[in-house]
Amino acid sequence: MSDATAPLTAAGVDRTRIRRGRAFHAFLLFSVAIGFVLLITLLVDVAIDGIPQLTWHFLTSAPSTLPERAGLRVAILGSIFLGLLLIAFTVPIGVATAIYLEEYANRERWYNKALEVNIQNLAAVPSIVYGILGLAFLVRGLEMGRVLLAGALILTLLVLPTVIVASREAIRAVPDGIRQGSLALGATQWQTIWRQVLPAAIPGIATGSILALARAIGETAPLLLVGALTFVSFNPTLLGPFTAIPIQIFQWVSRPQAEFKLLAAGAIIVLLIILLAMNSFAVWLRNRHTREY
Repeated sequence: MSDATAPLTAAGVDRTRIRRGRAFHAFLLFSVAIGFVLLITLLVDVAIDGIPQLTWHFLTSAPSTLPERAGLRVAILGSIFLGLLLIAFTVPIGVATAIYLEEYANRERWYNKALEVNIQNLAAVPSIVYGILGLAFLVRGLEMGRVLLAGALILTLLVLPTVIVASREAIRAVPDGIRQGSLALGATQWQTIWRQVLPAAIPGIATGSILALARAIGETAPLLLVGALTFVSFNPTLLGPFTAIPIQIFQWVSRPQAEFKLLAAGAIIVLLIILLAMNSFAVWLRNRHTREY
């Protein structure tokens, strides 16, 4: 009797698992559908309000207390300057750190282990924490003030772990045979890294850096704490007040006039276009220069 009922019991368990798997799969599809519907609804609503605002006057005018005169020029320039400073600060430091950890560091040493653990942990720290750090250390501790340089430095701390991790993965993906062949021909370790490893890893490094830059440009919380919330009607300078596109959106949304809500929708579209262009360029760069070894 037990031998006859055992296959039936096993079949019943298998059918139960199949039903549960199908139910979980249906739940996942339902959750994804809800997310897509909400996202499309939000994008359509923003497009309806924002597309009519995308005029030359809107893109080239300075902020104003009057909605018919307000524009996004200062915020666009602030985001561009932040991006340029991020590239200047983040890429050299991030790539140099990745080269050290992958090519030179002795992983048995305690300080190298501590460095790797801290990099992994810092990549998961919320952006508001970096904003508090920037306010306490840069703005008040070093008395740098609420200037563009302080905002760029705090965003550098925010995205630096991401650049380091992406650069390490790109360097690690280079086959070890390339290194061994270069060393066998008489090249030094630095010549091997500079002329063989880095050229092969540049697509991955560039992709990670662009994606990190895109994340930084869309950040709001750190910039709020380092002073980007100020009303700026003139072009930003390195040691002067500044604003950025996410901050300008926040300012316009906070105003009671309905006209500023429409301007905020237009600024959202501009920010989305910039972020989509950067992400698309990163994907194209990765696909264009990826090598098969």
